[in-house]
Amino acid sequence: MSSQEFQDDDYTTGTLDLALWRRIIGHARPYRRELAGLGLSGLVIAIIDVGFPLATKLLIDEAQAAGFTSRLTAYGIGYLSFIFVFALCVWWFIVLAGRAATGVGHDLRRGAFARLQELQFGYFDVRSVGWLVSRLTADCTKVSSLLPWLMLDAVWGSCLIVGIAVVMLLLSWKLALVVMIIVPPLSIATVYFQSRLLESSRQVRRCNSIITASFTECIMGVRTTKTLVRERENLGEFEEQTVEMFSHSMRNSLQSAVYLPMVIVLGSAGVGLALWRGGIDVMSTGVTLGTLVAFMQYAALLHMPIQELARRFTELQGAQAAAERVQSLLDTAPEIADSEEVRRAEAAGAIPDDGAIDTIEFREVGFEYKTGEPVLEAFDLTVRAGQTIALVGATGGGKSTIVSLAARFYEPTSGSVLVNGIDYRQRPLHWLQSRLGVVLQTPHLFAGTIRENIRYGRLDATDAEVEDAAVLVNAHEFITETGDGYETEVGEGGAKLSTGQRQLVALARALLADPQIFILDEATSSVDTETERLIQGAIERVLAGRIAFVIAHRLSTIRSADRILVIDGGHIVEQGRHEELLEARGRYHALYTRHSSFEQTERVIEGAVNGG
Repeated sequence: MSSQEFQDDDYTTGTLDLALWRRIIGHARPYRRELAGLGLSGLVIAIIDVGFPLATKLLIDEAQAAGFTSRLTAYGIGYLSFIFVFALCVWWFIVLAGRAATGVGHDLRRGAFARLQELQFGYFDVRSVGWLVSRLTADCTKVSSLLPWLMLDAVWGSCLIVGIAVVMLLLSWKLALVVMIIVPPLSIATVYFQSRLLESSRQVRRCNSIITASFTECIMGVRTTKTLVRERENLGEFEEQTVEMFSHSMRNSLQSAVYLPMVIVLGSAGVGLALWRGGIDVMSTGVTLGTLVAFMQYAALLHMPIQELARRFTELQGAQAAAERVQSLLDTAPEIADSEEVRRAEAAGAIPDDGAIDTIEFREVGFEYKTGEPVLEAFDLTVRAGQTIALVGATGGGKSTIVSLAARFYEPTSGSVLVNGIDYRQRPLHWLQSRLGVVLQTPHLFAGTIRENIRYGRLDATDAEVEDAAVLVNAHEFITETGDGYETEVGEGGAKLSTGQRQLVALARALLADPQIFILDEATSSVDTETERLIQGAIERVLAGRIAFVIAHRLSTIRSADRILVIDGGHIVEQGRHEELLEARGRYHALYTRHSSFEQTERVIEGAVNGG
């Protein structure tokens, strides 16, 4: 995965994007009670923090003036009460913060996953699995874990700073002004480090996305890596990515390591100023010892909320990069979706459910991918119920594009696709795609049992219906011969089954959904001859009475198709039945002769291997 593929995530904003954070905070709206509780806890804790030095002042001044009295006992009880309420508030805000962080994280991941389910195929053509996993895991966690603590510290820190400033001014405005000299340099340091921390955090997140993508792809392609003996090269490429990640992480850590200690040093300077100036005032102007001690405590306390807010500010810089990525995913609008007009008509019940799909018509269809290079131009085709259309031709000719357009995985860039005489963009997307059955060259099985994978085609199917579907596609025999029958675990991606067995399970899964449109994309190109016969027999049963599109690698599997289309450069260069095209001795005849010779050689080799 090259870094170029992540250019859409390189943001140039140099300051905090308040509009973005308002939207992110909007995701916490369902947990406003918890956030309100956090704010209240922060306020109470701030009041108690301001009250502790005052209580200390009163204790010292009372002891200095009158020695041990009953008032000292009362002050002590009040002090212990402060401690008890303080501990209770700390426990309460930990509980509330946990609830809010967990809830927001859940909602963000759910929303992001739901959006991924809505997005068109083209979105996934240019983004890797690792890129998406990074957003659903690390980025969502980073954002959700920050929000509640940011709310708490914003209320606690701001209230505490204001409370300390007010009390110090009331006690001694001159001494208060001396202590608050540290505020301007703190502000300057914050502004200076803001853009630098934000930029380095973005680079860290970008590198993390690349590494996650690379790591995921290496795991998914481990068999290819080992067969090509690419371990050393893969390690070298991964090391280059981690070195870049190390460099940006070190820069970010160094900036944080300079910034936070600077805050601590300036806070300590405030304590020193209070001690110096307060000591002079005690000796010359009659400021009490209790007041001096209180000022020293306030000077130290003033440093704490500033330090904590600075730390949250640093985290906010890092989290903004994650927030941008999460929100950009949530904001991505599906390019293929129901129009507002269709949604309103569907809600009003104005779109009829015709039930059966009788015809699919391509009318002057043109299509091009993001590259801008046309794949189809002025393409016309009409398919009726019960017809099987086979698509053959060279790789890149447009065969897969045609079936993807028929399934509305993509939409025409010009022209229209009509279903029962109506442009399918005038119908709900679910109406068409719920009537599809698709079996790919390399079908994907989910981790679980064979029964669960077949039932994925229709979740409410009974065990008997699942087994009937397996019988119809010739899968029942091999399933019953496995150790646990239909309860056999297929492994990750179906790794415990052969390619042919995965194809049969995928056929049973598609058949169970009882689709009106069946799409087979080179479903027999990767299996042996015996398995091909099983699959071919299953296909003939499955396609009966349905609209079917078959992309064929082995031309022997499409002899019975109602119409064979030879596709080249996005155009139909030949069409007809198998016998008609052979008699024409054109492009199909050349393809068939070449493939027949190849398939015969395959069978000879296979027979020799089996015989040996």
